[in-house]
Amino acid sequence: MDLERKRLKSLSVVFPAYNDGGTIASMVAAASIACRQVTDDFEIIVVNDGSSDYTADMLQEMQVRYPELRVITHETNRGYGGALRSGFSAAVKDWVFYTDGDSQYNPLELIKLVQAVYNGAELVNGYKLKRNDSFARILIGRAYHYFVKLTFGIRIRDVDCDFRLIPRHILQGVELKSVSGAICLELVKKIEDAGYVFAEVPVNHYSRKYGVSQFFVPWRIIRTLKQLASLYWMLVVKKEHLQKKS
Repeated sequence: MDLERKRLKSLSVVFPAYNDGGTIASMVAAASIACRQVTDDFEIIVVNDGSSDYTADMLQEMQVRYPELRVITHETNRGYGGALRSGFSAAVKDWVFYTDGDSQYNPLELIKLVQAVYNGAELVNGYKLKRNDSFARILIGRAYHYFVKLTFGIRIRDVDCDFRLIPRHILQGVELKSVSGAICLELVKKIEDAGYVFAEVPVNHYSRKYGVSQFFVPWRIIRTLKQLASLYWMLVVKKEHLQKKS
């Protein structure tokens, strides 16, 4: 296969970031390296979602080194879903890749996802080879995975793996409403219901080296559970997203 066919036309990389000052610089640097291997036209978008640490200072310094870096700043925290929606709305390239800014995934493995595109995939989802978290997080993550897979009829093996490469035209056809981490479930469900099939690629998952997980905060868990109930009513019972298409 010639080199020309192995490069994406253009690519937007999106990182939601909340108090990720200790990791976001390495994420941007790794993403820049990966992007140069798969396309000649790319941008890196970091959504600073109301961080109270030195994330903003790091991003300001990184913009001097990386002209492809665009920073979107939320003055107050809008939640993971709110940050992702801002990043998706700002993206202008043909393909959109996103992962978290906390360094639990390696942006260099984006190249694996692009390889699946070379092999004919419409869009690509990563799945964790092994979850490197505390025992409690692994148990909760596994319970969440099986619960949403059964309840929502999700087909991919790892809806909780935020490491995805999606054509922007598909994202534009999906109206996202979630503001919590439930946005990933909403995104996957709506894409699958639209008839698209994810290729799935194994990726590494690393333990958190900086900061504290925002998911395992009681009020965030409560908000996510409420959003799951709302999504179930909207996506499974009423099927509002399918009615709009008909």
